[in-house]
Amino acid sequence: MLAAESQSTQRVALVIQYLGTHFHGWQRQPNQRTVQEEIETALRSVLNRPVVIHAAGRTDAGVHAAAQVAHFDAETLIPAHRWADVLNSRLPNDILIRASALVDSTWHARFSAAWRRYRYTLFTEARPNLFVCPFAWHYYHAPLDETLIQAALDPMMGRHHMAAFHRAGSTRPHSWVDIQAAECQRQGSLLTIEVQSSGFLYGMMRLLVGLLVQVGRGERSPDDFTQLWTAQRRDEVKYAAPPQGLCLLRVGYPESPFPPELWYDTQPKFVLPTAITPEKHSSETAPEYCLS
Repeated sequence: MLAAESQSTQRVALVIQYLGTHFHGWQRQPNQRTVQEEIETALRSVLNRPVVIHAAGRTDAGVHAAAQVAHFDAETLIPAHRWADVLNSRLPNDILIRASALVDSTWHARFSAAWRRYRYTLFTEARPNLFVCPFAWHYYHAPLDETLIQAALDPMMGRHHMAAFHRAGSTRPHSWVDIQAAECQRQGSLLTIEVQSSGFLYGMMRLLVGLLVQVGRGERSPDDFTQLWTAQRRDEVKYAAPPQGLCLLRVGYPESPFPPELWYDTQPKFVLPTAITPEKHSSETAPEYCLS
C-alpha cells in the first residue's frame, strides 16, 4: 500500500477503457458491479479514505468505453502521471487506465468537455463470430442499406430537441443536444454508426440505432424518421439496440490534458476477410482476423 502524506490537493484526470460486458454500467449502484465502484475501491486502497471519481458521461450496463475520461481529487505525494500504473495494478482485467495527468482545479471531466462521440457496431453476416459478437449487434434478419441510414442521419446535424430518444428515468432538465457529426459506414459485413454531440440523453444512442435499423431495412423512410423525432413522437420509438454494440469512443476538450494517441480512436475496428474460394484457400492465402 502506498502512503499518502499531507499535501495540497491535486486534481488528476484519467483516460479509462473498460469492457462493459460484466458491468452494470458506469455509475455506482447498490449490489451491482460498476466501473465507478471498482476504480473508487482501488483509489481507497491507495489513499486510505473514500474518493469520488467524476466521469465525462455515464454508460449503461453492457456498454463499452474506449476512452472514457474522469477525474478525482486527492492529497498525495504520488505524481499525477503515475496514477495510471498505480491503479492498473489494483484494477480487474476488464478496466484499464490508459493515462493519467495533472489538471487545473477548475477542470472537470464532465463540464469541461466540448463533445462526446459514440460508435455503434452491427455485424450483418448470417453466421455468428465469437470474436466479433461481444462488441457488436449480430443483426442478420434483413439486409441493411447504409445509404438510407446516412440519409436519415444527415438532418440531425445541429442543435435539436431529441426527446424522442430520451429514456424515462433521467434527471436531465431538457432534451436539447448539439449534434456535430453523424456517420454511417459499411466495411463488408460490419456496419458502424458514429454520432458526436455536445451531450447525450439517457439511452439516446441505443434508441436511435434501434430506429435506424428500421430505416436501413426499408420499413421506415428517412423522411418519416426525421418527422418522427422532430415531432417528438417518443411513443413510436419502442426498441433500443442491445448494449454490446455501443462504445463511448472518445471525449473532446478545448485543451485536452492528453496527447491524441492516448484517447483518439482507441477502439480498433475488425477487418474481416471477404469470401474465398477453395482453390484460393492455402497456407499462404489463409484469411486472418486482424484489428486496425
